[in-house]
Amino acid sequence: MDMINMLTRWGHVLFGLTWIGLLYYFNFIQGGYFKKATPEALADAKKHLAPEALWWFRWGAMFTFITGLLLLVGVHKLNVMNDYIVVGVALGTLMFLNVWLVIWPNQKVALGMVEGDGPAAAGKALLASRTNTLFSGPMLFFMLAGPHYAGYGMGVGSTALWVCLAIAAVLEINALAGKQGPMTTVKGVITSSIVLTAIMVGLFVAL
Repeated sequence: MDMINMLTRWGHVLFGLTWIGLLYYFNFIQGGYFKKATPEALADAKKHLAPEALWWFRWGAMFTFITGLLLLVGVHKLNVMNDYIVVGVALGTLMFLNVWLVIWPNQKVALGMVEGDGPAAAGKALLASRTNTLFSGPMLFFMLAGPHYAGYGMGVGSTALWVCLAIAAVLEINALAGKQGPMTTVKGVITSSIVLTAIMVGLFVAL
């Protein structure tokens, strides 16, 4: 049983590295390259590179989510659920849903794989991807804080938890029908993620 648990944790981290690594690649590297590439290079990248990268991206997200659910069941059985884990799981779940329900469907249109309004679809995919990058900082902090931070073992349902979930909900609504705001640039989205992490952690300290 211990080996199964360890293999699940190993898989969760391995798949997560694949997923988030590609998320950062898309936001920090590929997007900038697409703006500078020649028409020929851009067309080739959209036809060959981007679809393959998106395959690894979305299935990395899928298996990160599945192994995360298995770990969550184990946490629940051991009665060590806490607010940190809940926030991390909530953010990770929103990120997973954004990949499969927003980013991938719109990227297919943006890349010309299916018919549709390419520029509009690209904008929707980019905003959801930027939001996932925004969420990634606090998500990772709270996933690690669950078993390792000083508050480990506390119950579920603090005021800080509900405020953090409300903030995540507002940001997710913006991801679906809002604007990039400070997340327009790479520097902006990195800074926003760090600030969001600080705010959420600060809420747990203060409340």
